[in-house]
Amino acid sequence: MSNKKINLITPYYLIYESKLLKNLKIIERIKKASGAKFVLALKCFSTWAVFPLMRKYLDGTTSSSLYEARLGCEKFKKEVHAYSVAYSFNEIRQIRQYADKIIFNSISQLQMFNRFAGGLEIGLRVNPGISFSCFDLANPARRYSRLGVIDKNSLSKVLPLIDGIMFHFNCENNDFENFSLSLDFISKHYGALLKELKWMSLGGGIFFTKDGYPVDKFCKKIKEFSEKFAIQIYFEPGEAVITQSAELVTKILDIVHNGMDIAIVDSSIEAHMLDLLTYRLNAKIKSKNTGSFRYQIAGRSCLAGDVFGTYRFKARLKVGNILRINDAAGYTMVKKNWFNGLSMPSIVVKRLNGSIDVIHNFEYKDFVNSLS
Repeated sequence: MSNKKINLITPYYLIYESKLLKNLKIIERIKKASGAKFVLALKCFSTWAVFPLMRKYLDGTTSSSLYEARLGCEKFKKEVHAYSVAYSFNEIRQIRQYADKIIFNSISQLQMFNRFAGGLEIGLRVNPGISFSCFDLANPARRYSRLGVIDKNSLSKVLPLIDGIMFHFNCENNDFENFSLSLDFISKHYGALLKELKWMSLGGGIFFTKDGYPVDKFCKKIKEFSEKFAIQIYFEPGEAVITQSAELVTKILDIVHNGMDIAIVDSSIEAHMLDLLTYRLNAKIKSKNTGSFRYQIAGRSCLAGDVFGTYRFKARLKVGNILRINDAAGYTMVKKNWFNGLSMPSIVVKRLNGSIDVIHNFEYKDFVNSLS
């Protein structure tokens, strides 16, 4: 498809397969050197239009719900890990047809449902009491956390019921030494249990695709751990797979002034980049922030705090200018919503051959059908 024939209307998410491939190649390298397997965390990124490329390098998907498990089965068509903080009986009955592994969050759910999971490998999430997270909101080891089994004695008693174990205690952890020490902690405190199991998942949140990350040390550490306990290691990356692979392309609709210049774009953090609002983060906009012209970039919803951030530009902004918000793949398309009835960004993919595919243009009927 020729780029010239396509009239792209803002706002839209633009995914670059070439940038996605860069991350996938790093994962391929880690897999070969360490023996680890990688399953995509659909809670972070579920845009199945690029699954044909991703499935060449990843071993499957991991889910947080029945619908994600079904999506992984039907669209990714490789190994499916099914996890949920809590399953209903009806979900357990359905999920058997989609999953290869089912991971329970608690011993009570394991005991309640394991007999209905015949044919599936069964896992249990464990809370090791350690975490790498800059945000208490995302800290799985926070006080009163409901995420995973804490008591090791109880865990030992149900060991005959499970095939594997899942630890998930990282959040954008780009510090290899921190990861290494955490793995040593698991080895010390859970080593005896691991020797009785087939596999162990270390979850996601490890930023091994970041520039400068010591990939060789990472591979060596994983391989040594895996061989020590004769266990298959899985990772469940989300951001690490899709980091820097997409943009949210917006257009300036108006510029107002209230103590500073404010450029209003045809998008919204509340509706289109919700994580920015949740974690009080600024959007990554292409600007060296050293220019003479300072602007707040704001969304067009009615929420007063719908603000992407404040930036400096080398030239004055004008109505009609295009602004590209970087790193807009993870936790964006999976969280987009119809707040204020704003036009939802289209999903567009730039393929490896340079062609542009408009995957989905959202229309009024999508808005109406989402309500009732």
